[in-house]
Amino acid sequence: MEMGNDTRSSEFLLLGFSEESELQPLIFGLFLSMYLITVLGNLLIILATISDSHLHTPMYFFLSNLSFADICLTSTIIPKMLVNIQTQSKVITYKACITQMYFFLHFLGLDSFLLTVMAYDRYVAICHPLHYTVIMNPRLCGLLVLASWIMCTLHSLLQSLMVLRLAFCTHLKIPHFFCELNQIVQLACSNTFFNDMVIYLAAVLLGCGCLAGILYSYCKIVSSIRAISSSRGKYNAFSTCASHLSVVSLFYFTGLGVYLSSAATYSSDSIAAASVMYTVVTPMLNPFIYSLRNKDIKRALRRLLRGKLEKGQVSRD
Repeated sequence: MEMGNDTRSSEFLLLGFSEESELQPLIFGLFLSMYLITVLGNLLIILATISDSHLHTPMYFFLSNLSFADICLTSTIIPKMLVNIQTQSKVITYKACITQMYFFLHFLGLDSFLLTVMAYDRYVAICHPLHYTVIMNPRLCGLLVLASWIMCTLHSLLQSLMVLRLAFCTHLKIPHFFCELNQIVQLACSNTFFNDMVIYLAAVLLGCGCLAGILYSYCKIVSSIRAISSSRGKYNAFSTCASHLSVVSLFYFTGLGVYLSSAATYSSDSIAAASVMYTVVTPMLNPFIYSLRNKDIKRALRRLLRGKLEKGQVSRD
């Protein structure tokens, strides 16, 4: 294959997890189940937040945005993977691959920024409760989400444009289940020095920067929790913080590990397994960790389901 513009009409092959045919039904069923749980759980959070006026607060505003980002993140990669398994085809066109990579990077970054914003929201609520409504006003909340969208759009656009300048040779097999940035760059025949530098800088500035902000917020939260006199109150607060930090750690450490280890000699299987953690598992766990354990969300969901059942009974009558 010639290098240059002809690459734009070429195709990539997504090798997935395994080429053994007997494992494909198991992989299909596992990822379909996780995808449906992710979409259903996050969709319930969005519906509950919209339908219940008691949840029209900054915390649930950010949660609903995180749920939307999680749905979009998994929908960018999982359906294509399931179609490939079902049709026994590994082909993805060059344009579709770049498009998938763009939206994946966008919603992955949005997840990262929203987790940081949510940590800051909890920091203000716990450490400065008397000034919470003044600090976290609707205008600031809207600006934080808008800034997150703009930053993610610019970042994913930059990475996509950097990939578009690359030329590819005959070896177009991606040892992954989606068009992951590092894997695509490694397939290029042309010089990838600037691509690697942009990837590292983005991982350090955006990924590590957001993680540092989250850890700082939770350190302040933990020091405030220690001042609580009630042992039960301390236990509940520490339990919530621990569950939040466990998901954040899973998301950031696996994600940063993948993007900062592109030059290291890790097997494609280990990279794909790590990618599953931050692309599929954490979006699936977020509704349970952040919301479904929350009494306000449970109450809102019961009201929502009760309202739907009552409407169904009235329509039948």
